[in-house]
Amino acid sequence: MKALPVLSWLATVMLFAFMPALASAADAKPIRVLLITGGCCHDYARQKDILKKGIEERANISIDQLHTDDASTHPPLAFLGNPEYAKGYDLVIHDECASDISDPAKVEAVLKPHRDGLPGVNLHCGMHSYRIGDPKEAVTPGTEHGLWFEYLGLQSSAHGPQTPIAIQYTDHGHAIAKGLPDWTTVNEEHYNNIHVFDTAHPIAHGIQSFKQGDGRKTNDFVVVWINQYGPRKTRVFSTTIGHNNATVQDPRYLDLVTRGVLWATGHLNEDGTPARGFERGH
Repeated sequence: MKALPVLSWLATVMLFAFMPALASAADAKPIRVLLITGGCCHDYARQKDILKKGIEERANISIDQLHTDDASTHPPLAFLGNPEYAKGYDLVIHDECASDISDPAKVEAVLKPHRDGLPGVNLHCGMHSYRIGDPKEAVTPGTEHGLWFEYLGLQSSAHGPQTPIAIQYTDHGHAIAKGLPDWTTVNEEHYNNIHVFDTAHPIAHGIQSFKQGDGRKTNDFVVVWINQYGPRKTRVFSTTIGHNNATVQDPRYLDLVTRGVLWATGHLNEDGTPARGFERGH
């Protein structure tokens, strides 16, 4: 009978030992994200809200929006020229389409937080933004031509026609892809790969087949990847998928992007679930 008080004492000790971890999970603050949208060729007015709602529903993430309705390739994004634009945030999502913003000083200012260690997520036309020089020419690392591409970890210059893309995960063991099914999009733009940098690691390829002349052409390009950027090896996640609203609001797309945010900020478990305190609805 004397064992009962001992067991009770052990249970109490264990409870108090676990209380800090439980309190820490309960007190976890949301990941603060700045979502940048606007520019050419996309329905950003709707997509910014689809992304905010879909990501916040999937994890303990709070998204602020920086948006312009300007639909040019040189949108007047309010943060341009301000290297402190991401102060107070844990991550920036670049979903702008700004191919003609090519002033090196402005591009350097966009990159400054990421070079200093702030994680980034880049969606679709973010890959075709901030171009300096000819995007079709393979960049030389360390040059102005390569500023944005080195951050991304992949250089792309163009896309083909809008037809479905078969998404095939190539690293099923990575936490971002763990348990995610291969899938085929609706009509989508498939971005080419001019160069994949050594710092990048592909997560998924996309295969698109379409009619060309009297025959058919098939393109197989990396569509999801991660990168380690700069001297601090900043975590960067990117996907070229996401042109049409039907794709952006697809649960499979939102699952993927949410995992990208969680991975980049260090809050993704090896099994692909959010770390404790960063689950949905926390």
